[in-house]
Amino acid sequence: AASHSGAILAGADERQEQALALYGRYLGLAFQLVDDLLDYEGDAKAMGKNVGDDLAEGKPTLPLIQAMAAGTPDQTRLVRRAIRKGGLDHLDEVLAVVQSTGALDYTRQKAEEMAAKALAELDHLPPSPYRDSMAELARLAVERKT
Repeated sequence: AASHSGAILAGADERQEQALALYGRYLGLAFQLVDDLLDYEGDAKAMGKNVGDDLAEGKPTLPLIQAMAAGTPDQTRLVRRAIRKGGLDHLDEVLAVVQSTGALDYTRQKAEEMAAKALAELDHLPPSPYRDSMAELARLAVERKT
């Protein structure tokens, strides 16, 4: 909404307005997917939150959803139970499932796809330092470690 609002306030044409709205959507998705990813592989001290916080809160994020989709029936049951229960009682087992099913790589790939879509929308804007900064922001969203 912020990038779309900026387009409206700047008097952008309809295509640029749409491009900036989509840029914001894709950038937000990329950022959130990386956040979900960091919940399972990030540095707790650097991030300011503990590994497994989303699981502890019972949030079914993409790494968990993909782990259930790609896992064995037993792995799927374990992850589903851990989400329903919340807490960190099964964190080590869930981490093993998330890693062994390729769910982290899958989530990283989806984040990169969203960032690429955000970058593609910038092609509808004229070259400028602002567009360059927005492109850098999309790249940083998927490269971040915190």
